[in-house]
Amino acid sequence: MTAPVAMPEPYTPQPHSAPLTAPLPGGFVAAIRPLDPAAPWVRAWEDLGRRALVTNPFYEAPYALAAAPSFGAGVRMLLVADRPPEEPGARFAAAWPHRRVTRRWGLPLPVLMGWTHGYAPLGTPLLDGEVPGPALSALLAAPQALGEPPRLLLQNATADGPFAALLDHAGARRAAYWAHQRGMLDASSANEAERAAYLDHLSGNRRRRLRRARRRLEAGGDIAFTLLGAPAQFPAALDAHIALEAASWKGQVGTALAQRPDEAAMLRGAVAALAQTGRVRIAQLRQGERLIASMVLPLAGRDAFVLKVAHDDTDPAAATGVQLVHRLTEAVLASREIDRIDSCAPPGFELATLFWTERRSIAHLLLEAGHDPLFPVAMRLERGRESLARLKLAMHERRKAS
Repeated sequence: MTAPVAMPEPYTPQPHSAPLTAPLPGGFVAAIRPLDPAAPWVRAWEDLGRRALVTNPFYEAPYALAAAPSFGAGVRMLLVADRPPEEPGARFAAAWPHRRVTRRWGLPLPVLMGWTHGYAPLGTPLLDGEVPGPALSALLAAPQALGEPPRLLLQNATADGPFAALLDHAGARRAAYWAHQRGMLDASSANEAERAAYLDHLSGNRRRRLRRARRRLEAGGDIAFTLLGAPAQFPAALDAHIALEAASWKGQVGTALAQRPDEAAMLRGAVAALAQTGRVRIAQLRQGERLIASMVLPLAGRDAFVLKVAHDDTDPAAATGVQLVHRLTEAVLASREIDRIDSCAPPGFELATLFWTERRSIAHLLLEAGHDPLFPVAMRLERGRESLARLKLAMHERRKAS
């Protein structure tokens, strides 16, 4: 078991996050508030998360507030509600955590940039699924009503599905950057026969390799897969996860959670907060008493999201990480508890697409919020920023290969 990790100091909202409130058409109110766990409107935020058109646990109150001490400096909430957020009975239509960035492009052209970080890989705003169109229209109208920049940059947002359809209907100008396809399992509409046949796409060669790796692993002892859901199980499971990660290549290069106490504390806090409402699972692969692979999965509705993965890499031929994803896929397809799993994987991460055939389009989306005569300039500047970053990345890869 790893040594206890000190919890971070209580989060203090940033002083420049001054409250702002303004009326909007359609009976809505726009507001900017600090990311504050003591705010009286946290319950309304939680309720919105349960009604969200596109599920995003990383933007829901329990997870976002747990991440605030480590990653929330300068973050504000852009809220749309039927009344000022502090008033009793407020019902939220939209919520979007963001920062106001003044010189993203080296010029005094500010932008509101969605909050993402290494533990929040999805940046789609929370929109009330019962009135998604009016909620989005109000969110896009809110910045100018509040005297904020009329341009939003949503990092790692969904670029397909119902959110993209809403953007199309709203007619707001937008541009996509760093677009890629993220591996995903989606059995939400599959019947029993289709679930049973889901993995039939694996080639004969892939199946032989999986059987060979499984036999190699089982030669050292019986293997058991479990999907933990009881809150009492999570502290020990996280201890084991952190220790396993520290023993892997991440520990060797200094990026393991055990070497980043604030991030370890954030993960513990987020899991504890989600566990209060049964909205997190930890998948484990064990050989006897020894943990050989682990995955932390926040839940939102019937959707799961891959947050952290750790696996024993002492014997690459045993492919413990691959075997964990294989067993998890089989378990999810055999039950009705989880319909979808978002891999939350970066571009080119093959494990996410080995077993899961569905794809989710992800991109940084630059949106025009109201009338913005400088929006074409912002689009060109962001495209230039992307091109420069891609050039630097290609040069780095060439140096690594040489």
